[in-house]
Amino acid sequence: MRTIATILFFIFLLSFRMIKVLTRNTDCHSAIKVGHRGAAGYCPENTFASFNKALSLGVDYLETDIQMTKDGKLVVIHDTTVNRTTNGKGKVRDFTLNELQNLDAGSWFHPQFANEKILSFYEFLDEFAGKIGLLIELKKPSLYPGIEEKVANELLKRGLTSGSAEIIVQSFDQNSLRQFHTILPAIPLGVLVKKTTMKGLSHSELLTFSSYATYVNPKMTMVTKPLIRRIHQHGFKTLIWTVKKKQDVHLLKHYRVEGMISDFPDIL
Repeated sequence: MRTIATILFFIFLLSFRMIKVLTRNTDCHSAIKVGHRGAAGYCPENTFASFNKALSLGVDYLETDIQMTKDGKLVVIHDTTVNRTTNGKGKVRDFTLNELQNLDAGSWFHPQFANEKILSFYEFLDEFAGKIGLLIELKKPSLYPGIEEKVANELLKRGLTSGSAEIIVQSFDQNSLRQFHTILPAIPLGVLVKKTTMKGLSHSELLTFSSYATYVNPKMTMVTKPLIRRIHQHGFKTLIWTVKKKQDVHLLKHYRVEGMISDFPDIL
């Protein structure tokens, strides 16, 4: 009898452990995978090479940055100057589109990318819209009066204004987001936030976003469980940037964030 009791006890213990494992696994939240400037850890950022690499790594969305040229064209580039990511020097807004596209936007990363160029927003949309979700950042929009309307018009031309289009527009500039919302209210908007204090976002700050934003997207370094809970309690979704460590991926899934943005999308 003692042997049977011992066997039953071990069966019970094993079953209990299996239930714990299964419960823990089902609690593992599935989050949207976003390639930061494509796959910027593997290729020169915001280039066709980078975006295609991100696609090959199974992302759900491509994140990119939009600015404007001297001749009023929209271009895909992160910095307000070309100094870091091309062989040129100067401010983006002081170049025409043709001048920008004559620069080498790949060799700075590795010689094998020497043929990469700065993309126009039109080329980016023509290649990727409808194939994959797009997270579009209006970068320093105060430098480019009218950029909101230009971006909106490009989306309208392509019929990318419904929820099924999987387009999200984000920015640090709240005035720009409010303006964009008046032009295309159906497009989900995200407020980018980057704070150095541990308090994160206050209740009043979150309330100010509620009239136009769907997402509140904090930097990874300011993320805490209470902050994510507060964002969700105010009815917002959240995309976290920029996720660099596998341990952070597990943490964010536990926090049940809606998405993660990374230079290395394969860690997601």
